[in-house]
Amino acid sequence: MSKFKVFITRPIREEIRAKIAEECEVDMWHTSAILPPIAERIPPLDGLMTYGHEPVSPEMIATAPNLKAISVVGVGYDHVHVETCRERGIAVGHTPGVLSDTTADMTMALLLAAARNIVPAYNHVQVAKEWHYYDPNILWGTDVHHSTLGIVGMGRIGHAVAKRARAFDMRVLYYKRERRPDWEQELGVEYATLENLLETSDFVTLHVPLTEDTTHLIGKAELALMKKTAILVNIARGPVVDHYALYDALKQGQIAGAAVDVTEPEPINTDHPLLDLDNVIVAPHLGSATIQTRMKMMTMAMENLLAGLKGEQLPYGVLQPNFPQ
Repeated sequence: MSKFKVFITRPIREEIRAKIAEECEVDMWHTSAILPPIAERIPPLDGLMTYGHEPVSPEMIATAPNLKAISVVGVGYDHVHVETCRERGIAVGHTPGVLSDTTADMTMALLLAAARNIVPAYNHVQVAKEWHYYDPNILWGTDVHHSTLGIVGMGRIGHAVAKRARAFDMRVLYYKRERRPDWEQELGVEYATLENLLETSDFVTLHVPLTEDTTHLIGKAELALMKKTAILVNIARGPVVDHYALYDALKQGQIAGAAVDVTEPEPINTDHPLLDLDNVIVAPHLGSATIQTRMKMMTMAMENLLAGLKGEQLPYGVLQPNFPQ
């Protein structure tokens, strides 16, 4: 019996690749430095594992008549054209839940770094080597404890961020399409409209999925509602924030700072004006980037892929197998 043909878009841990190779003929792209040629590889495939956010378009899917499963190493799957997969009966899996705590840790890391000027401090001491004497009047930050945090998108990650915020004695507001009274009671968080949240919060963190409704959810008008002392943290998807509106708000002092782990486009263009500002931190999409979490994600993605190829129920499915007869 011939093996399933599978393409993995970025290098994954050898032990995971080896397990897949027991049942599949594996073609794995050799580097993360060059975008994988999915369009060239996809026509003969039975399965595709995306480890990154490379688009998988309807046109690509149309060239792969044998495609049975697409497995995403990550919780977000907006780069895969799910509707085309639904029409074709192609299974789609992702890795929900496993990265919530790790991404919440990264959210707090970005928030704290922006609040306490950690990056400018690093540059002052280790890059410019300008720390020649103790100066009590440089790099003043802002307190995180006993401040107000606004969480936009109260899903698993937002819930985990709220738990961490409690340890800092923060007042936590949240905005979500569906109110969660159970979480309000559990965590002591308060429901707010988006406008009220933006007007009231000292820190705003974003955790919404990327959809038509959330594209540029935070733009010029929304940034204008925020306090001049406020800090925005985006760890959702880059297009949730209008980057040029954010640049203007930071440049003009409309808000005090920002920290983003995701950009539009991604990677961000090296000549983007945001990169010239000293009141913004831009990280290279590190939300789930820990050894423990990435290993769990790869394992879950492997389980989804193998199940989908066999027409079995995906343990972490977005779309379950439904192959046309």
